[in-house]
Amino acid sequence: MLPTPARSALVAGALLSAALLVPWGRAVAQATSRPAKAPRRAAREAPAPPVRYETGPTGNAARYRVRERLAGKTLDNDAVGETTALAGVIMVDAAGQVLADSSRFTATVSGLTSDEPRRDRYVRNRILVTDSFPTTTFQATGVRGLAVPLPTAGPVAFDLLGTLTVKGVSRPASWQVTATVEGDRLTGRAVTRFTFADYRLLQPKVSILLGVADTIALEYDFAMTRRR
Repeated sequence: MLPTPARSALVAGALLSAALLVPWGRAVAQATSRPAKAPRRAAREAPAPPVRYETGPTGNAARYRVRERLAGKTLDNDAVGETTALAGVIMVDAAGQVLADSSRFTATVSGLTSDEPRRDRYVRNRILVTDSFPTTTFQATGVRGLAVPLPTAGPVAFDLLGTLTVKGVSRPASWQVTATVEGDRLTGRAVTRFTFADYRLLQPKVSILLGVADTIALEYDFAMTRRR
């Protein structure tokens, strides 16, 4: 048996060790009982880039269509003049909004031709004055009725809104668009209407004409390709 002093020292040592180990044990227990940190949330996905369509080298034609009655004819006739000199781009973001700064169409109207050369000269020289105003432009600024997200195939119909400039006069315009999406191809027709007075255009009055309707229809048959 240990002498009394030794036993006292041993007991004191045991008590001291116990006092030191208790808080350490608590710290270990608390550390192991803490819930694991939740994993960091995945970074937000980058927004989808805008969709860009450009006119192709073929399949594009713009035309005017005006109802007229010719002398010696019993039935009305559509005067139609057409040009294939067109270029255009339209960009739409992921929310279906048109990017106005990058969406523009231009038609060279100095080359409009119909089935009557005399009409063509009159249109170029008197109505559109193409020596001074060789192009007609449309700046797209908005869209109405377009499904979001944009379809990848099938028919679509919507209104394309913007500013049409004819013979130097700019006015708001709305085009009714019917189109078909096939992969990266977008084809269809857009139509808008206005009067001669809207753009300060001379309404034809010549001997061969008994009358000309006041409304002009512009038609645009388009073939565009999606650029990535």
